[in-house]
Amino acid sequence: MNATGYFSHPDCKKHEMGPGHPECPERLDAIDDWLLATGVADALDQREAPLAALGDIELAHDRMMVAAIRGLSDRLADDVKAGGPSHAQIDPDTALNVHSWNAALRAVGATLAATDAVMAGELENAFCAVRPPGHHACHDRSMGFCIFNSVAVAAKYALERHGLKRVAVVDFDVHHGNGTEDIIRGDDRVLMLSFFQHPFYPHSGTRAQGDNMVNVPVAAYTKGPEVRELIEHLWIPRLEAFKPEMIFISAGFDAHRDDDLGQMGLVEQDYAWITQRIKDVAKRHAHGRIVSSLEGGYNLHALARSVEAHIRVLADL
Repeated sequence: MNATGYFSHPDCKKHEMGPGHPECPERLDAIDDWLLATGVADALDQREAPLAALGDIELAHDRMMVAAIRGLSDRLADDVKAGGPSHAQIDPDTALNVHSWNAALRAVGATLAATDAVMAGELENAFCAVRPPGHHACHDRSMGFCIFNSVAVAAKYALERHGLKRVAVVDFDVHHGNGTEDIIRGDDRVLMLSFFQHPFYPHSGTRAQGDNMVNVPVAAYTKGPEVRELIEHLWIPRLEAFKPEMIFISAGFDAHRDDDLGQMGLVEQDYAWITQRIKDVAKRHAHGRIVSSLEGGYNLHALARSVEAHIRVLADL
């Protein structure tokens, strides 16, 4: 089976954090419209993301944190009914509206359903077009546009629910995935590989939190050829030695040269190249099993084109 799954849900477009916020519902509209216009959508096995079970989210997150987010969401719903504010702030960058709880459950649910389908052999790999993103969400707190860490939950789920022994998480967002690092540090069953602009938000990652991480900080204005060389020399040998049984991708596209939230210089062909290198490793060691989930990417046209390039490689188009 060579099918590539595409997991999403309308609930993910209902979450919004206020006027002018870059992490906006239009991001998913831009991706969907572009994939339709290019014909890529027709080649994908499109599936609705279910709501994740709280017990699965708690594989990666503290139970009290999950309860606190749920409580905040419930209080917000009561406030809105009483004519109160439409949003509840988690941190200066991150807020809930009345739809955010369900959107966050769908975002995690997408990665878990994708993991199940790939493990069952129904799909070779999958892309989750979901929001809110996840890789800044730590074990015990939400932050940086992120509520729950979908990819970290899915990685733990593959280990705990499917009995895998080794999984890799590859993060190519322009920002360091501090939340994923917090959740998987010290877990030798997970190898995390990332590059990220430094110095930059969230001002972490230069000192890896454990031996199971390959952190590659890069300077602003770094372009694709340099990133490819770093991946070839620093990521690939570790991945090959680790022999992951499944690979999860935190697919942020804000290192694109047109994205104003970062200052790196990648283009669509770089994302295609990175995806192909990951896919080569997955074919050798993991029966091709990859689950990728959307993180950043805020220039709508660059985001849509980059997701297309990423999915074309996943789906052999």
